Parts: sequence; C-alpha cells; structure tokens
Amino acid sequence: MNKRYVMVHDENKCIGCQACNVACRSENGVPEGVTRLQVRVEGPFGEMPNLHFKYHRVSCQQCEDAPCVKVCPTGAAYVGEDGIISIHTDKCVGCMYCVAACPYKVRFMNPETKAADKCNFCKDTRLARGEEPACVTVCPTDALVFGDANDPHSEVAIMLNTKITYQDKTHLGTKPRVYRVPTKRGGLDYEQHLGRYGAI
Repeated sequence: MNKRYVMVHDENKCIGCQACNVACRSENGVPEGVTRLQVRVEGPFGEMPNLHFKYHRVSCQQCEDAPCVKVCPTGAAYVGEDGIISIHTDKCVGCMYCVAACPYKVRFMNPETKAADKCNFCKDTRLARGEEPACVTVCPTDALVFGDANDPHSEVAIMLNTKITYQDKTHLGTKPRVYRVPTKRGGLDYEQHLGRYGAI
C-alpha cells in the first residue's frame, strides 16, 4: 500500500514560538526574505484577564488534487511515488503559474535557485534519512504529528480517527493533507467544527 503522509497541527498545544519556522530554515537552507513555514498568530481574543491567541500553521497543504501541479507547463511541479508534491528545480522556468494557482498562497520563488519553492515535509533531507520533518522534531509542546495515514497503527492515523480535525478551504476540492485540531477557545469557530461532525 502506498504511503499517505499527513501532518496534524494541534492548535490547542501550539504556543506560536516559531521554533518550527527556525528549524525549517536551518534544515532546508531557506534564504532570508522567504519562508516555507510559519505560524500565524491571531488575537488576542476575549477580555482581561482571560485573553487568548489563535495559532495557524501556514505552509504547503500537500493537496491530493493540487492546482499547482496541474498548471505547471514543464512538469517541474510533480507528485512523487510517496504522494508528496515536490519541485524539480532544474525544470522550473520561473513562470510563477504555480505560485498564482496555489489557493493557500504558500509557494514562492527562491531568490537563490530562481525556482519555485515550498514545504515538502523535508523529503530530501530528513525523510530521506528515515526521520520526521524538522518542524515536528523541534516542537516543544508536541503540537505537530506526522506520519503515514494509511498505516492504521500510526500515531497520525489514530489521531485522525479519534480527534475532531478540519482542513483549510476544503470547498475548493484540493483535498489538503494538513489537518488541524481546532482550538477549544475559538468560540464560534470551534462550535461550528463540532457541529459539522455531529458532536453538538
């Protein structure tokens, strides 16, 4: 059975420290001025003294039906046998079609390679060595879980089967493989997620 790598970001455990961002930059040699990954901090919400923030991971969603792959004229953007969307740097002509097509606005042009770039779950570095992505290993609160969702015994598969999760912009039909555990402090948003899954 083919692997189906997915990432789960638990928004309740995330503290917005950006350690994932720093580790990603170091592991993948991301130049200044661009980023493969960041955590967007929203808020504060509520009233004193009970203020809280929301933390939202911004990175490639590893869509199963990826617009970026469809529009690439040279095959530089492709889906590997592992299901991970990657980029053949040497095939990229810098047309930026993929950057424009990405509904999550997470692709960018690498100023050093002059090719499109984005998160690829550390495929060429850590995954190649049998390790987890850099962001997962450095998270101080274990807010990130990564693995093969097709393996029913994997932590990520168990998590998807036992926790309420959501994905960004599912109405577009992209089938993103980054899942999120909604924050319990989110008020209306969280209640809507619960209602969608029949929990309330």
